[in-house]
Amino acid sequence: MRDSSPMGEFLRARREALKPQDIGLPAHGRRRVPGLRREEVALLAGVSPDYYMRLEQGRETGPSPQVVAAIAAALHLDEEALDHLRRLTRAPHGRRGIPAARSRVGPQLLQLLDSWPDTPAFVLGPALDVLAYNTLAAALHSGFQQFDNLARMVFLDPAGRGFHQDWEKAANSCVAEIRAAYGCDPESPRITEVVDTLCAKSPEFAARWARHEVRGKTRQPKHLVHPGVGALEIQFSAFTVNDAPHQQLVVYQAEPASATMAAFAELRSLGPAPHSAGLA
Repeated sequence: MRDSSPMGEFLRARREALKPQDIGLPAHGRRRVPGLRREEVALLAGVSPDYYMRLEQGRETGPSPQVVAAIAAALHLDEEALDHLRRLTRAPHGRRGIPAARSRVGPQLLQLLDSWPDTPAFVLGPALDVLAYNTLAAALHSGFQQFDNLARMVFLDPAGRGFHQDWEKAANSCVAEIRAAYGCDPESPRITEVVDTLCAKSPEFAARWARHEVRGKTRQPKHLVHPGVGALEIQFSAFTVNDAPHQQLVVYQAEPASATMAAFAELRSLGPAPHSAGLA
């Protein structure tokens, strides 16, 4: 995972993902490189080809906000990808790293998790480590070998494909979320460890990681299948933890009087002992 220039790797991946017709160029003829040429992006952004080449090669690391915006427009980046590029252009001392101590969940938050017996809830770290969870969340994920890291569970656990009705969507989401966290702290040892392990063990993760797609959590419903209670349609919310900004509190909910709410009630009766002390 260790790139010589995270910004350069991002720019190159996004350039190669664009097709000539995406920017109004004819698609006929042989092209020696995938996607757009560097000169084409430079022309669209209004910078010299040599300057843009230095950005991709990591020899130029401090583009102005105006240049960043122009390159983002040339590469058709959305707002999340633009924010990610801005973070990558900051000098290392200007980034807010992720303190190791923040991998532990505060006692008040642990108490809050345990106070929700009818709602699966858990806390995630930036590498999608499950730092703490309540009883119903443990029961919901009881088909997995461990409820420890969402990306590992999706890509490496045999239960992952059956649990997610749309496995491709879940896989893309996991990788894009870790990529966003990586933009906040490319030097994070934990993110490096998780990504290196998954790239080595899962070609499907490695291929997605190479795309440099960035996306935070959406609000779209999750469609899951639990081996004991069947299909579930889950609404969910994710909240930033104020005293630990790199943690997220994830809360799953069922529509009132729905089959999923009935399944949650059944899970409560089947559920394991509380595990909200977590895996921190």
